[in-house]
Amino acid sequence: MAKTEVMLDFQRGERIGFDEAILCQGKTIEHLTEILATARAREASFLLTRLSKDQLEALSVNDRDALDYEPVSRTAYFGKPKPEAGPARIAVLAAGTSDAHVTREIQRTLTWSGVPSTLFADVGVAGLWRLINKLEAIREHSIAIVVAGMDAALPTVVGGLFGGVVIGVPTSTGYGVAEGGHTALHSMLASCAPGVVTLNIDNGYGAACAAMRVLNSIKATPR
Repeated sequence: MAKTEVMLDFQRGERIGFDEAILCQGKTIEHLTEILATARAREASFLLTRLSKDQLEALSVNDRDALDYEPVSRTAYFGKPKPEAGPARIAVLAAGTSDAHVTREIQRTLTWSGVPSTLFADVGVAGLWRLINKLEAIREHSIAIVVAGMDAALPTVVGGLFGGVVIGVPTSTGYGVAEGGHTALHSMLASCAPGVVTLNIDNGYGAACAAMRVLNSIKATPR
């Protein structure tokens, strides 16, 4: 396998405030083996996303043993996460348990970067009382990442009740017209709650990065 197919970005953290992650989807086992070997030689650490169980099992024993793998989110840590510092300023809201593959990707990404978060699970609009009961605790945070499939009404409801940054993540959870997440995506894009930011379908990693950009910009703003 030609070495030129892999060119890692070891300076990304210095430029934008969080390190490169390795998207494993579409990569061969040879690619992944070379990436891990390069990281090991540099004594570098990486977050791996969309790492399938089949890919994991095809790696060498040495590489598998070096990874902290979480199957629901399909993420892996090569190395140790940064230590978490300070109170949680990011709330992660999941409309339903079926959205766990995305919410776990969000939290695993934040944990890797040393950013604490609080999960509020199963607070979808089909049982609105569940959200209302958690509202005061949610308001203690600066950012709400709201994960929802089906009709994806939750980000709009949160956007009308929560004054911080709202990042909506549509999921592919659902069936019929909701299958694949396009209904959820269109619903969030058409939200009547002003200022709701919408990510791509199932893009938990991107939502976590967006939240970290907001936190980094707040830290960098002169008082």
